Amino acid sequence: MKKIMYPMLIVLFVSFSAFIAVTTWKVKEPYEIKFANGRIHGEFTGLKANIQFDKAHPEESKISASIDVNTLSTGFFIKTSHAKDALDADNYPTISFTSTGVTKTANGYDANGKLTLKGVTKPVTIHFTFDDKGNEGVFKGDFRVIPKDFNITKNGTPDDLAITLNVPVTK
Repeated sequence: MKKIMYPMLIVLFVSFSAFIAVTTWKVKEPYEIKFANGRIHGEFTGLKANIQFDKAHPEESKISASIDVNTLSTGFFIKTSHAKDALDADNYPTISFTSTGVTKTANGYDANGKLTLKGVTKPVTIHFTFDDKGNEGVFKGDFRVIPKDFNITKNGTPDDLAITLNVPVTK
């Protein structure tokens, strides 16, 4: 009887897993990755992302993304240069995020994960919504970063930065 039960359980599990189809989403342009606090604001381009997301089963989702630090722009070359120096772009050219879990919330979703910035990795939670339009969609999110936590201490660096995301995607 045990010999029959184990294969049946495996078949049942595999069959059930087929119903949880996590969709792989590809980033479309134009997207926005902005940062702001008081006098400093700007944006990044150079986004590369692997987004596997299912709004019905967010716990099965996985999100990883990286940004080229050298794509930072504040709209004013002196501030841009200052910000890139503060991030030590020559030695740490990439900012990355890898989710450790995605959960449904009352207002959308939370992607808990690890943010690596200037060689330091810290936990962060990105609060986001997903506007599903069939074969396309838009992820909109936000989170805060405390630069000091990532050894970003250059004079003029704000105490915290609000990061906002607006990322259109397609299947």
